[in-house]
Amino acid sequence: MLVKLENPAILSKVIEILSELVSEVRIKISEYGMSITAMDPANVAMVGFRLPRINFSQLETGEETLGINLDDMKRILKRCGIGSSLILEKKENLLEIQIQDRIQRKFTLNLLEIEGEDIDFNAKTEKMEFTAKVEMSSVDLIASIEDCAVIADACTFKIDYEKFIIEAKSMNSTQSEFSGDEAKIDAENCRAKYSLEYLQKFIKGAKLVDKTILEFAEDHPLKMQFKTDYLELSFVLAPRVETED
Repeated sequence: MLVKLENPAILSKVIEILSELVSEVRIKISEYGMSITAMDPANVAMVGFRLPRINFSQLETGEETLGINLDDMKRILKRCGIGSSLILEKKENLLEIQIQDRIQRKFTLNLLEIEGEDIDFNAKTEKMEFTAKVEMSSVDLIASIEDCAVIADACTFKIDYEKFIIEAKSMNSTQSEFSGDEAKIDAENCRAKYSLEYLQKFIKGAKLVDKTILEFAEDHPLKMQFKTDYLELSFVLAPRVETED
């Protein structure tokens, strides 16, 4: 297996985001590109990432699965600069990582045996029934989540007569409201509460795209998706089911 990325910045940023949720993952590489699916240790959140073939200037591989420690890989990828290219080559139980720019640098990572279920992200999410879908500005979503984090440790996503509302309440409260003018809303009335600890980690992916897609239902999991021609990053978060405020 040998693959080459001329612009490794996307991979570096995504690995950094994922490393805050999980420590070890299976990276799958095939003729279609690279993908990662993982569940966080608390079984509260799931992530799915796909880096399509279009990103690779070289892709010589069959079906490969690499067990990787994300912190180790994150530290190496941060050594890539502007204009660097990245080569990943599997050699027995090692992953050789070459960073090519003005000089050529080489790192090796021990490949790991990852325990636990091998998850299929699409198979898992296809079984989920969402009654609300909202496509909105990533900048607006980031601001709304950060507003809520000032107030509480959880926030509510709510559809109320074709308006999308993000709100948080404790001793104090905050609310952001979006109509069809600010977001594309296809939804039935519903509400669900989610942990802001996780949402604040997820929205770091929103900085990679202009638009974010949210799907949820009454007291059901949230799916948050960031997608362009060059990447697909999705998160699923279990709801926090509590007595009404």
